[in-house]
This record gives sequence, structure tokens and C-alpha cells, in this order.
Amino acid sequence: MLVAVVALASGAFAPAAQAAPEPIVFGAASASPKTHTGACPVTVTLSTTVKVKAPVALKYQWTFSDGDKSKIKTYRIGGKGVKTVRLSTTLKVGGDATGWGAVRVVSPAKKTSKKASFAVTCSGGDENAGDVWDSVNTSVEYDGATTTPSPSPTASPSPTPTPTPTPTGTEAPLPNLVRKARIAFERTTASKCPLTFKLHGRLEGIPAGAQSIQYRLVGAKDWKTLSVPAGHGPVHNAVLETLSWDQESTTYSVQIEFNQADRLRTNLIYYFECAGPGENTRIGMAADDIKRDSWGSGPIAELVADAMLESVQPVSGAQIALVSKYAFRSPSSEIKKGPVTYGQLYATQPSGLHVDTWSMNGSQLKWVLGHASKARGVLTPSAGLRYTLTDGVVTEITLNGAPVTDTQVIKVAANYILAGGFEGFPQWKWPDNSVAHSGPDDRGALGSYFADHSPVSAPKGDRVKVLGTIP
Repeated sequence: MLVAVVALASGAFAPAAQAAPEPIVFGAASASPKTHTGACPVTVTLSTTVKVKAPVALKYQWTFSDGDKSKIKTYRIGGKGVKTVRLSTTLKVGGDATGWGAVRVVSPAKKTSKKASFAVTCSGGDENAGDVWDSVNTSVEYDGATTTPSPSPTASPSPTPTPTPTPTGTEAPLPNLVRKARIAFERTTASKCPLTFKLHGRLEGIPAGAQSIQYRLVGAKDWKTLSVPAGHGPVHNAVLETLSWDQESTTYSVQIEFNQADRLRTNLIYYFECAGPGENTRIGMAADDIKRDSWGSGPIAELVADAMLESVQPVSGAQIALVSKYAFRSPSSEIKKGPVTYGQLYATQPSGLHVDTWSMNGSQLKWVLGHASKARGVLTPSAGLRYTLTDGVVTEITLNGAPVTDTQVIKVAANYILAGGFEGFPQWKWPDNSVAHSGPDDRGALGSYFADHSPVSAPKGDRVKVLGTIP
């Protein structure tokens, strides 16, 4: 996960008589070094300048070629006249990589800078797994003072519950012990509010030997300590927190940060079933219009299935997720290109049904998929599954490119209403097929997917092929 870090410096650039830019003007964008061949990791600094008329509250974020972006920051520039502000982000690149970063200003006007491109080729031939861009430190320099830009909670595509305190004194950041981290929910109470969740962490890249790792919920004051035994593997799983939500909750998201030099944070998880934010609260960005088709499936259903699978896979081991058109209810169950708000998520997934996981063999899966009809539509799968219906019968089905056999056991996620037989398709009632009834609500799963993957592109809508006639 890339979390950009930002440094700024500014000063007057023109006499007061010179006309001010209207309202912002970007300068050249650069990377230092622009190219690197040799030992890794290497630090790459991307920077650009912007001219603004003070006083002003400059709101901006860094966007990157791999789809990641920083949170929107607010930097207040005092004084009068035209100022030049330098925006920079420092990346720690640990493997072969090419990419670029650009600054997107959202206020006092919307404008994007030119791209600062870089290329890194690492010597030594070591295999590098996972993301190779990591942030290093954060500082702000303006008129000789050092400060920190403040986050803008109303504009951030991935809002967090409260601002993050900076460790001081005995809380000084420790060495980087965790390279990658992801969290997932396991619901431990019944399906109605109030609800209690265990927060599972999946930590990767921990150095050999016993380790003591400090972490906390973003917004919390105190650090907690996780003791990792000496015999840990490349991936260490642990329960980090136990959380509760009720109808009075004013917090709808959770994220873990680690007390180490690179300020590593996990993915962000939303939960909306007990309560939700304001309709216009921004959750993420859509790169395209994400639509539905005449069968009630298409790109929007594929996106929802992908989000549901991601939300339960770390805990249940689910391999696919299935969605029916009954989850959407109305033509407004489409998402337009641009900012995605909580209101749009609600229109897309109004019921807030929790996502569970079952197991079935290939023959049973084909039987369930074969109950498509003009009235009930088809079942839309997540990205790994593709199938063909010919005259209402499943004639071809593959999982991750390989044909599904009748005896193959597959873990399938869905909302509990679909699996219970209440969305027009038959009940999944085979003995002992329950795997995990612990997932978050489907609306929260979709919100989390947007928060962690924005800007989100529309899936192709081609995972189900319908030939002939459907009864």
C-alpha cells in the first residue's frame, strides 16, 4: 500500500504589482533521481510547484500511476500576494519499478499538475514480492517553520475517524518491522445491532526472530504491543482488536497504523449496518460509469461481488462471491464517474446485508447457477469465476481459468438472504456446508473497496455469457 508523504516550502515569488494567477498555476514536475540503476532500496523524491494568491487554504493530494493516492491535505498559506509553494512526496522504492506522481489540487480550484516520472532498476537480481513503493517521512517547510499539513475530513476519499496523533517522547517510531499489512472483520455476535467484531490482522515481511510490534487504531492515543514468536512464517495472522458498533455510533470506519519509521497503515474498513454517515460523505472515486444490464448483473454486480469477496476472504478463505439482481432493487443502483458518496452506496446496496461463506461442490454450484430466469435474472460472480448458460443450463464454467469439476469443493460468499433462498434462487441447504457467518455488511464491503482501490474502474460485465433462451 502506498501512503504518500508530503513536504512543502514557499515564499514570495513576485512583487505585489504583478497580476496573480487565476487562481493557481503549476510549474514543472520532476523526479530525483529520474532514473536509477543499482542497489535498492532507493529514495525517489517527486516534486512540483504551484503559484497561489494568499491568503488561501490549499487542498491537494498526490496521485500515482499504480492507482494509489494520498489523502487530501489542507495547507493554509498566510500573508498577501502571490506565493510559490513546493509540493513533494518522497518514495522508498524497494524493487524494479517505473511510475509517476502528480498533484491534484481540489481548492481553491480543481487542477492537476504535470507528471513527475521515474524509473528504478535494482541490481542483485533478488526477487521482490508485493508493492515496491513505500513512504519514508513527513515534513513541511514554510517560511522557515516546520509543521504538518492537516487532513481535510470532509474531502478525503478515505476518511478516518479522528486525526492521528504524532508519537512523541517514549513513543518515538521504531524500526520498520512490518512490510505489508491487511485487516479483516470477523463478526462474533448476531446479525442485528449492536454488533461485536474481532479485527484480524495479516502481517507480512516481519524480520526473522521474535519481534515486538507496536500498533493502534488510527485516532487512538495509546499504542498496543503484539508479540510475534521467533518461529513465525512469512505471513503472521493475529487478532488485533475487539470492536463494537451500535445505533448511536458516530464512527463508521477502522484502520490500523504501526509505530515504525515508515508510518505503515493497513487498508481501511467501513461498517454501515448499525448507522451511517451523511449522504454526501465522500467515500472514494469511480474512474468510469459503473452500470447494470438487462439481467440485473453487468459491471455493477461484478464490482459488488468483488468487494464482498475481498471483505470475507482473509478470514473465511472464500474463493468466489455471488450476487443476484435483488441486491440492487432499482435503476439507481448504478455509480456515476467521479466522487462516490455514501448516498450512492446506499442507493446501490440499500439493505446492508451481512456477507457469509458456504462450501459446495462443482455440481451443486452448477445447479444453483442454472436457476437463472427472465424474472430472477442470473447470478453474477466475482472475478475468478466465469460461466456460460445455454438455454438455461450451465455448459461451461471455470475458476481462475481452470474447468470446475463436479467434485471440486469451492468456498462461496454471498449475502445471507441469497443463500437462504429469499432472492428467487434455491436455498443452499446441503448438510454441513457452513464455513463462516462472520462477514461485514455488503454496503460496508463496497465502501471499503472504494476507499482502498480508488479510482475504481468498471468491470467489463462479461463473466456470465447467456446463449439461447432463458425460461
